Amino acid sequence: MSGFAEVKMERKMKRKTFDKIVTTIGAGLAVFLFVVAALANWGASFASDSVASQLKAQLITMPPSTGNADEPADVTAYFKAHGGKMMATGKDAQMYADHFIGFHMSKMPTYAEASAAARSATAENKAAADATVETVFKGNMLRGTLLTAYAFGTLGELAGYGAIAALIGGLLMLVLTIAGVIHLRRTPDEAMI
Repeated sequence: MSGFAEVKMERKMKRKTFDKIVTTIGAGLAVFLFVVAALANWGASFASDSVASQLKAQLITMPPSTGNADEPADVTAYFKAHGGKMMATGKDAQMYADHFIGFHMSKMPTYAEASAAARSATAENKAAADATVETVFKGNMLRGTLLTAYAFGTLGELAGYGAIAALIGGLLMLVLTIAGVIHLRRTPDEAMI
Protein backbone atom coordinates (compact mmCIF):
# COMPACT_ATOMS: atom_id res chain seq x y z
CA MET A 1 0.00 0.00 0.00
CA SER A 2 1.00 3.52 -0.58
CA GLY A 3 0.18 4.69 2.85
CA PHE A 4 -2.84 6.65 1.86
CA ALA A 5 -5.99 5.54 3.53
CA GLU A 6 -8.84 4.76 1.24
CA VAL A 7 -11.69 7.12 1.77
CA LYS A 8 -15.10 5.74 1.06
CA MET A 9 -17.50 8.52 0.21
CA GLU A 10 -21.14 7.97 0.68
CA ARG A 11 -23.67 10.26 -0.87
CA LYS A 12 -26.94 10.39 0.88
CA MET A 13 -30.23 11.87 -0.14
CA LYS A 14 -33.12 12.91 1.98
CA ARG A 15 -35.84 10.31 1.86
CA LYS A 16 -38.48 12.99 1.23
CA THR A 17 -36.58 14.26 -1.82
CA PHE A 18 -36.41 10.77 -3.27
CA ASP A 19 -40.09 10.15 -2.53
CA LYS A 20 -41.05 13.43 -4.23
CA ILE A 21 -39.11 12.47 -7.36
CA VAL A 22 -40.63 8.99 -7.55
CA THR A 23 -44.15 10.27 -6.85
CA THR A 24 -43.84 12.99 -9.50
CA ILE A 25 -42.64 10.47 -12.07
CA GLY A 26 -45.52 8.15 -11.13
CA ALA A 27 -48.06 10.97 -11.52
CA GLY A 28 -46.59 11.88 -14.91
CA LEU A 29 -46.73 8.27 -16.02
CA ALA A 30 -50.36 7.98 -14.86
CA VAL A 31 -51.32 11.06 -16.90
CA PHE A 32 -49.41 9.72 -19.92
CA LEU A 33 -51.19 6.36 -19.70
CA PHE A 34 -54.60 8.04 -19.43
CA VAL A 35 -53.82 10.09 -22.56
CA VAL A 36 -52.70 6.92 -24.39
CA ALA A 37 -55.89 5.14 -23.27
CA ALA A 38 -58.06 8.00 -24.55
CA LEU A 39 -56.28 8.17 -27.92
CA ALA A 40 -56.31 4.39 -28.38
CA ASN A 41 -60.01 4.29 -27.50
CA TRP A 42 -60.70 7.04 -30.03
CA GLY A 43 -58.73 5.08 -32.66
CA ALA A 44 -60.66 1.90 -31.90
CA SER A 45 -64.00 3.70 -32.16
CA PHE A 46 -62.98 5.45 -35.36
CA ALA A 47 -61.84 2.21 -37.00
CA SER A 48 -64.95 0.31 -35.93
CA ASP A 49 -67.33 3.04 -37.07
CA SER A 50 -65.48 3.60 -40.36
CA VAL A 51 -65.40 -0.09 -41.25
CA ALA A 52 -69.08 -0.55 -40.40
CA SER A 53 -70.25 2.54 -42.29
CA GLN A 54 -68.15 1.79 -45.37
CA LEU A 55 -69.23 -1.84 -45.52
CA LYS A 56 -72.90 -1.05 -44.91
CA ALA A 57 -72.78 1.52 -47.72
CA GLN A 58 -71.84 -1.27 -50.14
CA LEU A 59 -75.11 -3.10 -49.38
CA ILE A 60 -73.43 -6.51 -49.58
CA THR A 61 -75.60 -9.25 -48.14
CA MET A 62 -73.79 -12.26 -46.74
CA PRO A 63 -74.79 -15.43 -48.59
CA PRO A 64 -75.94 -18.42 -46.52
CA SER A 65 -73.16 -20.57 -48.02
CA THR A 66 -70.01 -20.20 -50.10
CA GLY A 67 -70.77 -23.03 -52.49
CA ASN A 68 -67.58 -24.83 -51.44
CA ALA A 69 -68.36 -28.37 -50.28
CA ASP A 70 -64.77 -28.85 -49.06
CA GLU A 71 -64.55 -25.88 -46.70
CA PRO A 72 -63.91 -26.24 -42.94
CA ALA A 73 -66.96 -26.64 -40.69
CA ASP A 74 -66.36 -23.28 -38.96
CA VAL A 75 -66.61 -21.47 -42.31
CA THR A 76 -69.87 -23.26 -43.14
CA ALA A 77 -71.24 -22.36 -39.69
CA TYR A 78 -70.21 -18.70 -40.08
CA PHE A 79 -72.00 -18.29 -43.40
CA LYS A 80 -75.04 -20.16 -42.13
CA ALA A 81 -75.25 -17.88 -39.07
CA HIS A 82 -74.66 -14.66 -41.04
CA GLY A 83 -76.48 -15.54 -44.26
CA GLY A 84 -78.97 -12.87 -45.32
CA LYS A 85 -77.41 -10.23 -43.03
CA MET A 86 -75.76 -7.05 -44.26
CA MET A 87 -71.96 -7.12 -44.17
CA ALA A 88 -70.94 -4.80 -41.32
CA THR A 89 -67.72 -6.00 -39.64
CA GLY A 90 -64.14 -6.62 -40.62
CA LYS A 91 -64.67 -10.31 -39.86
CA ASP A 92 -67.63 -10.40 -42.27
CA ALA A 93 -65.45 -8.78 -44.94
CA GLN A 94 -62.63 -11.26 -44.38
CA MET A 95 -64.89 -14.30 -44.50
CA TYR A 96 -66.66 -13.08 -47.65
CA ALA A 97 -63.36 -12.14 -49.36
CA ASP A 98 -61.44 -15.30 -48.47
CA HIS A 99 -64.16 -17.93 -48.58
CA PHE A 100 -66.81 -16.66 -51.01
CA ILE A 101 -64.96 -14.49 -53.53
CA GLY A 102 -61.72 -16.45 -53.06
CA PHE A 103 -63.46 -19.77 -53.73
CA HIS A 104 -65.19 -18.50 -56.86
CA MET A 105 -62.08 -16.69 -58.12
CA SER A 106 -60.08 -19.91 -57.74
CA LYS A 107 -62.13 -21.31 -60.62
CA MET A 108 -61.05 -18.47 -62.92
CA PRO A 109 -57.74 -17.52 -64.51
CA THR A 110 -55.52 -14.96 -62.83
CA TYR A 111 -55.73 -11.38 -64.05
CA ALA A 112 -52.43 -11.81 -65.94
CA GLU A 113 -53.66 -14.99 -67.62
CA ALA A 114 -57.02 -13.42 -68.55
CA SER A 115 -55.31 -10.28 -69.93
CA ALA A 116 -52.91 -12.35 -72.03
CA ALA A 117 -55.81 -14.40 -73.39
CA ALA A 118 -57.78 -11.24 -74.22
CA ARG A 119 -54.83 -9.72 -76.07
CA SER A 120 -54.40 -12.82 -78.21
CA ALA A 121 -58.14 -13.54 -78.68
CA THR A 122 -59.61 -13.74 -82.15
CA ALA A 123 -62.35 -11.33 -83.17
CA GLU A 124 -65.11 -13.83 -82.40
CA ASN A 125 -63.67 -14.62 -78.93
CA LYS A 126 -62.67 -11.04 -78.03
CA ALA A 127 -65.93 -10.10 -76.23
CA ALA A 128 -65.88 -13.21 -74.02
CA ALA A 129 -62.16 -12.75 -73.25
CA ASP A 130 -62.69 -9.09 -72.35
CA ALA A 131 -65.63 -10.03 -70.11
CA THR A 132 -63.42 -12.54 -68.30
CA VAL A 133 -60.74 -9.86 -67.76
CA GLU A 134 -63.36 -7.48 -66.36
CA THR A 135 -64.82 -10.14 -64.04
CA VAL A 136 -61.39 -11.17 -62.73
CA PHE A 137 -60.37 -7.54 -62.23
CA LYS A 138 -63.56 -6.64 -60.34
CA GLY A 139 -63.36 -9.79 -58.21
CA ASN A 140 -59.72 -9.13 -57.28
CA MET A 141 -60.41 -5.46 -56.52
CA LEU A 142 -63.42 -6.23 -54.33
CA ARG A 143 -61.52 -8.96 -52.53
CA GLY A 144 -58.56 -6.64 -51.90
CA THR A 145 -60.81 -3.83 -50.68
CA LEU A 146 -62.67 -6.13 -48.32
CA LEU A 147 -59.43 -7.52 -46.92
CA THR A 148 -58.23 -3.95 -46.36
CA ALA A 149 -61.43 -3.29 -44.37
CA TYR A 150 -60.69 -6.45 -42.37
CA ALA A 151 -57.12 -5.29 -41.65
CA PHE A 152 -58.32 -1.82 -40.63
CA GLY A 153 -60.99 -3.35 -38.39
CA THR A 154 -58.43 -5.66 -36.79
CA LEU A 155 -56.09 -2.74 -36.08
CA GLY A 156 -59.02 -0.93 -34.46
CA GLU A 157 -59.75 -3.97 -32.32
CA LEU A 158 -56.10 -4.09 -31.21
CA ALA A 159 -56.26 -0.36 -30.40
CA GLY A 160 -59.25 -1.14 -28.19
CA TYR A 161 -57.24 -3.75 -26.29
CA GLY A 162 -54.39 -1.24 -26.01
CA ALA A 163 -56.81 1.34 -24.59
CA ILE A 164 -57.93 -1.10 -21.91
CA ALA A 165 -54.33 -1.99 -21.01
CA ALA A 166 -53.31 1.69 -20.85
CA LEU A 167 -56.34 2.52 -18.70
CA ILE A 168 -55.52 -0.30 -16.27
CA GLY A 169 -51.88 0.83 -16.18
CA GLY A 170 -52.95 4.45 -15.61
CA LEU A 171 -55.25 3.45 -12.76
CA LEU A 172 -52.50 1.36 -11.19
CA MET A 173 -50.05 4.26 -11.45
CA LEU A 174 -52.65 6.62 -9.97
CA VAL A 175 -53.12 4.31 -6.97
CA LEU A 176 -49.34 4.04 -6.55
CA THR A 177 -48.99 7.84 -6.83
CA ILE A 178 -51.62 8.34 -4.14
CA ALA A 179 -49.80 5.80 -1.96
CA GLY A 180 -46.58 7.73 -2.63
CA VAL A 181 -48.16 11.01 -1.51
CA ILE A 182 -49.44 9.35 1.68
CA HIS A 183 -45.99 7.86 2.30
CA LEU A 184 -44.35 11.23 1.63
CA ARG A 185 -46.46 12.89 4.31
CA ARG A 186 -45.51 10.24 6.89
CA THR A 187 -41.78 10.30 6.16
CA PRO A 188 -39.74 12.23 8.77
CA ASP A 189 -37.80 15.21 7.42
CA GLU A 190 -34.48 13.87 8.75
CA ALA A 191 -34.77 10.41 7.14
CA MET A 192 -31.97 9.66 4.67
CA ILE A 193 -31.41 6.97 2.07
